[in-house]
Order: sequence, then structure tokens, then C-alpha cells
Amino acid sequence: MTKFIFVTGGVVSGIGKGISAASIGRLLKDRGLSVFMQKFDPYLNVDPGTMSPYQHGEVFVTKDGAETDLDLGHYERFIDEELTKGASITTGKVYSTVIAKERRGDYDGATVQVIPHITNEIKNAVYKAAKESKADVVITEIGGTVGDIESLPFLEAIRQIHSENKKSDVLFVHTVLVPNIPGSDELKTKPTQHSFKELMSNGIKTDVIIVRSNGLVTDDLREKISLFCDVPVEAVIQSTNVELIYEVPLVFHEQHLDDYILKELDLEDRPASKGKWRDMVKRFKDVKGDVTIGLVGKYVSLHDAYLSVTQALTDAGCENGYKVNIKWIDAEDIEKDASILDGLDGIIVPGGFGSRGTEGMIMASKYARDNHIPYFGICYGMQIALIDIARNKLGFKDANSTEINPDTNYPIIDLLENQKDIKNVGGTLRLGNYDCTIEKDSLVYSLYGQEKIKERHRHRYEFNNDFRGKIRSAGVVFSGINEDKDLVEIIELKDEDFFVACQFHPEFKSRPTKVHPLFNGFVKAVIEKKNK
Repeated sequence: MTKFIFVTGGVVSGIGKGISAASIGRLLKDRGLSVFMQKFDPYLNVDPGTMSPYQHGEVFVTKDGAETDLDLGHYERFIDEELTKGASITTGKVYSTVIAKERRGDYDGATVQVIPHITNEIKNAVYKAAKESKADVVITEIGGTVGDIESLPFLEAIRQIHSENKKSDVLFVHTVLVPNIPGSDELKTKPTQHSFKELMSNGIKTDVIIVRSNGLVTDDLREKISLFCDVPVEAVIQSTNVELIYEVPLVFHEQHLDDYILKELDLEDRPASKGKWRDMVKRFKDVKGDVTIGLVGKYVSLHDAYLSVTQALTDAGCENGYKVNIKWIDAEDIEKDASILDGLDGIIVPGGFGSRGTEGMIMASKYARDNHIPYFGICYGMQIALIDIARNKLGFKDANSTEINPDTNYPIIDLLENQKDIKNVGGTLRLGNYDCTIEKDSLVYSLYGQEKIKERHRHRYEFNNDFRGKIRSAGVVFSGINEDKDLVEIIELKDEDFFVACQFHPEFKSRPTKVHPLFNGFVKAVIEKKNK
């Protein structure tokens, strides 16, 4: 029988609700339970795939090709499980499904309403996740905050799930802010009390309150929250500010949150296994040096746009005993002054779309080659590297992607034939897992240690195979190929210690306890180069 945990937020957003949910998942995994996680987002977009990164941060892609909220990246990194389309549900997706059913006549002429039709669809998503994953516990985070009009159908749906199951099968966790008053620095619990009451007005009685605060939540404050919010003192948990987000499960464990959850859900009290996770956190604390890697992109003013990339870099540094300092470089600034790249130990160009900043990225690729600095290109970063090589090593001066210049004489990057007539933007990229065969006599093979891999994609344009021979003559090794479609997946340069680029997104599969081979190889090369 699957148990259900629902994580809601109150007062304000952005206080770490997703990290709290992921940390609970980590705690339960360490107690020997299988876990599946979901994010319910109340916005009307079908998925975040068409949103600007400035609006919503990065788009995380699951193995089966769902474009999802960045919190799913946290979930996968914390619980080390590959999630699916069933892990991401939006209001837009729910309404699209219900309206499609109504148009087909599935409701037998009934008046279609929020209750029961919308709420039933939301409940079905929860129960379907439990059935398909066969997990011991399904943890579902409700996006936004209690009181948002958009969240009401989701809150009603999880209230109904509570009514339909035994009390010991459903647990509500509420994350709140306890602000401190400027001047006096006094912590105030009144917002927490009001948030609790707002949740109660929706028929939901929370079982655990996770408190986020800049100051120490004393025993007196916990007792006050316990009294006014009708939860046991041991169910008031503080989420303290930590140096590394991976410390949060350890902070919760020290407050016995996992013990309390096991008791409330009537689950077997198994011993906690924290060794691997603690060792990873300790490695981060014991780093012996640092390196500086320039991240060259077009959305660098919003760091969440590259969240999985920066996390993978941090984790790779930790794995190798070094702290990775990221220098955020706007690609357009390079176009004005390339000296901004001076002093870097490595350069990474991550994914992106559109023409803005591409000339600066091409300059960054050339700078890395000219100065023998380790370079790692991801998705757009591979396309940029190939354009740089075509222009600056082969002399194809107007070489470009047809995404940027449809009239280029050298369309190094182009659409596949089956992409050219697509009209809709959302959900039509090459998404999710694709096979890749690695050339055995290559640097990349030495990193993976295997010939067949699967990696996640999110892009539309591909390397134009018409130029494969010319590009190879410039010293490029096509070290990874999708044999089914004969598509280039990985390239590397023969005459560089580390100049590697891939068409997929390895950051989506990197874990703090299992760093992706390409990130590990890149950071290791950066460290070795610096130490030379």
C-alpha cells in the first residue's frame, strides 16, 4: 500500500519547499523505502518548455521527454531516481486533458466542473504515479502558496485523497517563513499562524510544519507554533541556512523528522543509512583548493537558468576535492571585450536558444582553443564549437546555424527534414533519452568506460552531416553517434587536453553521489591544467 506525503507552502514562495520535499525523499530512501516524487504547478502553461528562463529558471527534462519544473532536478539529485512524465502536472495539462475528454463526450453529457472533474484528474495523477512507480511513498509538492487562487483545485484534490484513505496513509507537510523584524531582529510566528489557518479553511490539517528562518527557532518559538497550529512540538522542524543544500536532509535527520514520519505513516522503523550522503557532504567541507570556471551564456543574470549545470560542476569539484568558483559571463559582454575571459581555468557553454549572444559564445570557444583551456560545450555549446571550428580553422567565414542565419552559405547546424514543417513550439523538440555509441579510441570512451550510453536531449537543430568530412579534417573526432538516425552526439578535438562538446544535457543525469562522467572529466582536466 503506497503512502502519500503532500508538501505545501505558506506565507511566501522561494523558501525551499522543493528542497524540503527532496530532503524528505532522501530521508525515506535512507530508511530503505522506495520513493517517487511529483510537482504540481498551478500555472496554465501545459509545461514550462515554452517559458523564458527569466520566468521560470531552467527546464528540467525527464528520461521519457517531459519538460518540467527545475524542482524535479532537485528531486532526482536527492533521491537518485529517474522520474517520468507522471512527476510533473500543471493546471494547463489538467485542463487540456479534461477539455479533450469533454470534446470526445467522455462525460456523458454532464456539466463539466472544477469539482469533481478537475479534482478527479488531479487525484488520478497521484494514484497513477503510485500504481506505475510501485513506490512505498509518493511525495507530491504543491507549487505556489496557500491562498493562491490557482492552487485551490490542487488543495481540494489532496483533501479528498486524505478523505479516501486511512489516516496513517496520508501526511501533510507545510513549509512556512518565520520572518525577523528589522531593527529588533525579533522572530514572528504570526504569519505561520495565519498560513495554518488558511490551510485549515481548505479542509487540510497539517501534520508537520517546516520553518524557514534566518534566526534560531528556539524551543519557546517551537512550543508557540505547536500551540497555535495544533501540531506536536517534535513536528515543528527548522530548515536552517546551510552552506550546501545537501546538508538539509542531515539537518532534518538530527531533528528526527524521519522518525516522526515513519511513526505517523505507520511504517516499519528501519535503521537510517547515512554514510554515503554524509561522506559526500564531508568531501565538500574538506576541499583542498579551488578553480574558476567561466560559464558563458545569455541568461546569466538569473542563475536558476543553469541550475543543473552549476550543481553538476559543484558536485564534480567536490568529487575531486576542489571548490568550483563559477564566473558568470554574459556572452554579449565578450563581444565588447574578450579580455573578460582572461584568468579562467576552464570554460563551459551550456544550452540555449536564439541568436542573442552567439558571437560571444563563438569567441569563447575560439579563446579556449587558442589558449588551450579546457572547454565543455553542452547542446548549444556543441553547435557553437562546431561553428567556431568551421569559421576559424576551415575558413568558412559565414558558417552558422540556420536558426541564427537561414541564408548562411555554410549551414553547419540545420533542422532535420522532419522538423522543418513543425508549427507548434511546445513539446516538439528532440526530448528525453536517446542512444549513443561511443568511439572506443576516444577521450570520451575513457571517461564513460562503456560503448553504449543513453542521454537526455532538449534541442531542435542538429549538426549537418554534409560537413562531417570537412569538420573531421580540422581535427575533430566524432566520438559519439546516434546510430539509429546517424546524428552526431559528441565531438572532441584531437590536439587539446580537453575540448569536448555534446548535443545532449549530461547535467540532467549527474548526481552528488554519482557525478556524470563528462562533468567529472571536465573538472578533473581543469584541476590538472591549473596545477601544471
